Amino acid sequence: MKPPAREPLAKARASAIHLEVRDHYASSDPDYLEWRNGNREFTPENRDSWWEGWHDAVHSAVGRGVKVRRARVVSEPLSEYVQWEYAYTLTNCLAGEEVRWLPRRAAKDLAVPAVDFWVFDSSLVLFHHFSGDGVLMEREYVEDPELAKWCTASFEVVWERATPHEGYAPV
Repeated sequence: MKPPAREPLAKARASAIHLEVRDHYASSDPDYLEWRNGNREFTPENRDSWWEGWHDAVHSAVGRGVKVRRARVVSEPLSEYVQWEYAYTLTNCLAGEEVRWLPRRAAKDLAVPAVDFWVFDSSLVLFHHFSGDGVLMEREYVEDPELAKWCTASFEVVWERATPHEGYAPV
């Protein structure tokens, strides 16, 4: 499988945007399983227990001046997996990401790609292709200025309509 998003993030100079549109991803994530079993909490005080390579990559990018934003289009009430993502989002924010949430119901009139994607510096698009049960099957990198422009425009429409993490109250 091709390298993860942290490699292009390490090369980004200005921006990295990420759109998530699924209600469930791989349920084998150890943090998810521990949280699901009631053994996991994410707080600034226990940062040493959850901070990992992705957080380092985001923190480094933000420190270089890269604006890292993530928007999630979600069904409400939230699936159990997205409830975990909501709890885990504190870790993204503490690393320097800006995160917003858009209920799927509020996105009914938007033209949005049906797959999760990243766009780095408005030029490189990384699509994540998942199986039906949420397992990442392929990372597809595309360098196409028109596609990057369309994905960025789609993201921006979601971003403008979405609620910042600190103001989002899940149903």
